[in-house]
Amino acid sequence: MKTLDVITLGRSSVDLYGQQVGGRLEDMGSFAKYVGGSPTNIACGVARLGLRSAVITKVGDEHMGRFIREQLAREGVDVRGVATDPERLTALVLLGIRDEDSFPLIFYRENCADMALSEDDIDEGFIAEARSVLATGTHLSHPRTEAAVLKALDLARKHGAKTALDIDYRPNLWGLAGHGAGESRFVASAAVTAKLQSTLHLFDLIVGTEEEFHIAGGTTDTIAALRAVRAVSAATLVCKRGAAGAVAFEGAIDGWDSGQTGPGFPIEVFNVLGAGDGFFSGLLKGWLDGEGWPRALEYANACGAFAVSRHGCTPAYPSLAELEFFLGRGVLRPDLRNDAELEQMHWATTRTGPGAGDWSTLRVFAFDHRAQLEEMAGYSLEKGGAFKQLCLRAALRVQDGRPGYGILCDDRIGRRALHAASGTGLWIGRPCEDPGSRPLELEPELGPDCGGLAEWARQDVVKVLCFCHPEDDAETRAAQEATVKRLFTAARRNGLEFLLEIIPSKVGPVDDGTAAALIRRFYGAGIRPDWWKLEPMTTAAAWQNAIDAIEEHDRHTRGIVVLGLEAPEAELAASFKVAAAFPLVRGFAVGRTIFGAVARDWLAGRIGDEEAVQEMAARYQNLCAIWDEARAAGRQAA
Repeated sequence: MKTLDVITLGRSSVDLYGQQVGGRLEDMGSFAKYVGGSPTNIACGVARLGLRSAVITKVGDEHMGRFIREQLAREGVDVRGVATDPERLTALVLLGIRDEDSFPLIFYRENCADMALSEDDIDEGFIAEARSVLATGTHLSHPRTEAAVLKALDLARKHGAKTALDIDYRPNLWGLAGHGAGESRFVASAAVTAKLQSTLHLFDLIVGTEEEFHIAGGTTDTIAALRAVRAVSAATLVCKRGAAGAVAFEGAIDGWDSGQTGPGFPIEVFNVLGAGDGFFSGLLKGWLDGEGWPRALEYANACGAFAVSRHGCTPAYPSLAELEFFLGRGVLRPDLRNDAELEQMHWATTRTGPGAGDWSTLRVFAFDHRAQLEEMAGYSLEKGGAFKQLCLRAALRVQDGRPGYGILCDDRIGRRALHAASGTGLWIGRPCEDPGSRPLELEPELGPDCGGLAEWARQDVVKVLCFCHPEDDAETRAAQEATVKRLFTAARRNGLEFLLEIIPSKVGPVDDGTAAALIRRFYGAGIRPDWWKLEPMTTAAAWQNAIDAIEEHDRHTRGIVVLGLEAPEAELAASFKVAAAFPLVRGFAVGRTIFGAVARDWLAGRIGDEEAVQEMAARYQNLCAIWDEARAAGRQAA
C-alpha cells in the first residue's frame, strides 16, 4: 500500500507579497508572508484537496526555514523530505501586483538552500511510498539538483509511481535574464530546450503554458512545439492557454481540436502569480483519482480561478469542500475574493495560521480578567503582570507539551505572559472589550477602526465579551452589533480567528431559547465567529437549540467553549456533564474558579510564587480531568 499520493520536488521559498495593489514594487510599504515555490505550493494545494502529499526540498537553519517547515505541517504536508541546510539561507521572493497584466517579482535565490538539493537527499524508501512524483523545471538548471531529480524519477519508475513535470520556466533562474526580470516568462534558449528534451521521456504527464511548451519544444509556434515534445515523450501533455482554457493531448497532436478540454470559469484576473500551481493541484486531484481529462481539467480550471482571484499563492487555493461547493453552485460574481459566501467557506476550511491545530478538545485557563484583578487588595500593575506570569506557568505545567490546552490572557496587565505564551503550543485568546461595558465598548488601544489588530501575533484569537439579551432595545442591540461587526471585520482582514462570548444572564432572565436567539441575531448581522463562548446551560434542550442555531449558518465553525462565571467546581462539573454530550462543545474556558482565591492570597503575601503555581495547576488539572471524564461519558452514551 502506498502511504503518499504525491511527492513534489524542488523549489521552496518564503514569498513576501506586497499588500498595496496598483503600485510599483519599489513603493510597497508592507508585505504578507506565505510559503512559495512551485513544488511547495502544489504540495499544499493537493493536501487541501484531500491528497496525501510530501515535498523534497531544503530550507535554511533559520527562522524562515522553520516557518516553511511549520506551515507545511499545518497544511497537512509530510515534511520528512524537507532537509535543513546548515550553511545556506532559505530562498526568498518579493512579489507585487501592479495591475492585471504586471506582476513584478524579485527572486533571492543566490546559492539558496533548495538549490543545494543533491542525490544524497533522495531516499529510495521514501520515494517508494508515493503513487506519483512531480518535478519542476528549475531544478534541471544545475547539475547537482538535476542529479537529484533524475534519481527521484528513476526510483519512482522502479517502484511503479507515475511521474509528472511542471515545466515552470523562469528565464532568470536559468541565468538568461537579470535579477530585475523575475516577471519574465520566456527567453529563447537552445541550451535550455536541449536540457528539457533530454528528460521529457521520463514523464507520464507534462504541464506548461504556451510559452513553457515553446521552450520545451524549441519554437514559438505552439502546435509545432507540442509536436516536438510529443516526438520525444509519450506523456499526456496539458497546455495552459490562459483565458482560452487548457487542453490535454494523450496521443498525436493534429491541432487544438485533437485534445480534450474541461469547463472554464469566467472570473476577474486579479493575480496570476501561483495560478499555475493551483491549476496543477486540481489537475493532480483528478488524475490521481482516475477521473477523465475533462473532469480533471474542470478541477484544474476551478483551482486556477481561485488563485487568480485572490492575494498570494498557497493561501488562495481551495479546500475540497470549497471546490465541491463552487462546482455545485457556480460563479455568482467574477471577483471571487469578494464573494462573501465563498470567502467564508474558504476561510472556514483552510484555517492554517500559527494558531491552527487540533482543537477538537480545548481546555482553557482564562486569566484575561482585568477589572476583577484591579479591585483586589494589594493590586498594582507590576504585581498583576507578575501574577499573570504565574498563571502561565501553571497552564504550561498542566499542558506539558500536549495539544488541546489554551489560555485567555490580556495585553493590558498580562503582556509579558501573553508574549511568553507564543510558540508554546497553547491556544491563545486575547480580549478586546472594555471590561463590563454595556453597550459594548472596545479597548482604546485597538483604535476606532480596530487597526491595532495589525500589531497582534498571528496565533492570537480575537475575543470579545458582549452582555446582551434578546429583549434589548433596538438602539442597544444595533450599537452592540455594529461594534462586534467592526471588530470581526478587522479580525478577518488581519487573518485572526474570532471568538464571540455572550452572557445574557447578567442582563435578564434566560430560558432554553435565549442563547439560540442571540446566536441567530449575530449571524443575521453578518458576524461569523470561529468560536463561541457560552455560559453554562443546565438543559440538553438549551444546548441543542444553540448548536442548531450555529449549524444553520456555519457547518465549519471551530466550536463552543463553556465559560465559568466563578462557579464552584461542583456546579461546573454538573454543567460540563450536560455540555460534553454535544461534540460541537469543544471544552471550557474557566478563570476565577482557578485563580480567584489564589490571587487574593498571593497579592496579600500569604503565599509565594511556587505555592500559587502549584495551587492553580492543581485546580486547572482537576477541571481538565472533570471535562475529560464528562466527554468520555458523553461519547459512551452516544
